[in-house]
Amino acid sequence: MPRRNLKQLYESEFKGYTVHKLQQDAMAGLTVAAVALPLALAFGVVSGATASAGLVTAVLAGLIMGALSGAPFQISGPTGAMSAVLIVLAQKYGLDGIWVAGLMSGIFLLIIGLLRLGRFIAFIPSPVITGFTSGIALIILIGQIDNFLGVKTASVESSLIKLLNYFKGGYAVDWHSIALTLVVIGVMIAWPKKWNARFPSSLLGIILATALNAIMKWPVGVIGEIPQSLLLANRLSFSNIPWNDLGSLMGPALTITALGAIESLLCGTVASNMTGTRLQANQELIGQGIGNIIIPFFGGVPATAAIARSSVGIKSGGQTRLVSIFHAVGLMLSMVLFAPVMERIPLAALAGVLMVTAYRMNEWETIRFMFGKKFKSAIIAFSITLLSTVALDLTQAILIGSVIAVMLFINQIAQIDINIQSVDAEKLKEKGIVVSGKCPHVKVAYITGPLFFAAIGFFNEAFAKMNGTNTLILSMRGVPLIDTAGVEAIEKLYKKISSRGGRLMFAGTHDNSYRMLERAGLTEMIGRENFFWSSDQAIVESEKLHCSRCEIEAT
Repeated sequence: MPRRNLKQLYESEFKGYTVHKLQQDAMAGLTVAAVALPLALAFGVVSGATASAGLVTAVLAGLIMGALSGAPFQISGPTGAMSAVLIVLAQKYGLDGIWVAGLMSGIFLLIIGLLRLGRFIAFIPSPVITGFTSGIALIILIGQIDNFLGVKTASVESSLIKLLNYFKGGYAVDWHSIALTLVVIGVMIAWPKKWNARFPSSLLGIILATALNAIMKWPVGVIGEIPQSLLLANRLSFSNIPWNDLGSLMGPALTITALGAIESLLCGTVASNMTGTRLQANQELIGQGIGNIIIPFFGGVPATAAIARSSVGIKSGGQTRLVSIFHAVGLMLSMVLFAPVMERIPLAALAGVLMVTAYRMNEWETIRFMFGKKFKSAIIAFSITLLSTVALDLTQAILIGSVIAVMLFINQIAQIDINIQSVDAEKLKEKGIVVSGKCPHVKVAYITGPLFFAAIGFFNEAFAKMNGTNTLILSMRGVPLIDTAGVEAIEKLYKKISSRGGRLMFAGTHDNSYRMLERAGLTEMIGRENFFWSSDQAIVESEKLHCSRCEIEAT
């Protein structure tokens, strides 16, 4: 499918658009808003900002990113994965740090999209992404233990250290907070999935917990003031940019960029499978970039496309990107109409939503598949990435995971198979090929696997003891590529064989491998007449040539 710009996407989406489709989009948008409302509040708080910041982010992301999206189904807003990154950033740099890093990430995303580099995001291995997601889910879970227990513990940079600190004790548990959290968790678990589309379990849980707390008048922490405006009093301006910290904010900004790109494109992949509509990755990144450039100046936090919200929009019958717009309008109306009620939502109730969300973030099917099938390399990459995410900086985690995955992959593909055989005249006769097979100095080496730098040691070892061979036929049909190290190894092998009067032949060489040998001048050196379509042809030709080894033995 050819790439399409935003104008072409609009033309495709709204061709034949009817009032009925508008009604479908409106209803789907309001359904998504009901799902997004508790999540926006929760992710705003857990990001180290406020519930208001979460709402503003969801509204603006829905409007801006929805309008500029690379597909009709993408719905963006604050997410659990992003909040896990931001809470660490907030502890170190405050809200100014979040806003500036978000602004920088928006610029980076815009550049990546304009340069059409979106496809390179797919190069991050799947086990790494799964491990990173599970690590972030664990961070979110650990981050909500305070609200669950109704306590306030010291802020630390590592979630692992924070978890270990709980075992030291020294704090008084608030059983009221625990009760409210368990109410929300219980509702979200028990609420039938078929009913969730009509009324989200997270919203129901929050309503019940808030009502219970209002009746019992328990002394628990609540969200607090919800402004009825998109332009928050506490927001980014050019006067409060921490210019001296820009260098140190570069790393977090790159993490937000990578996470935003990965989440958005993964969401697009999932939704594409549901709808059959392809995501225009670079346009999506442009939309994400512009949105994240604007949002900080309103007081919001970095946003990205969200799988949960996008899938709800699709399942609710959404037709176009207007679903995202209607969802944003629904959230904006909730700010205006229900702000006094939302201010009384207990933080413990939000903790319940986030704990269940964290559990559901894990790609359990993929994890069970990896461990069930005992894919060692995938398990190692997953586990190291997960532990790195929880114990270290998130930027380091994804880099460590990617490096480990690449190393394991290289180790796997470096295990080339080289099977050296003598000529079997009887087998060839069965194919209708008649050869004498009398010369014992003709060998055929069947090679399977890429001949690149990591496999050269094995290649050299396989041909180290070939002194009794006059003609060596390399069957290259199983070699998909050759790099410069492979070319050099073949050249050395050729010189070794030819130095004692022998001959090196090739059979079934792929076009790309042949071109590589040609560029290196080896086809001329070895002789184009020594390249054959099949090893059988090479064997027949080898019999026509005199064997220097046989001549030596005869004398």
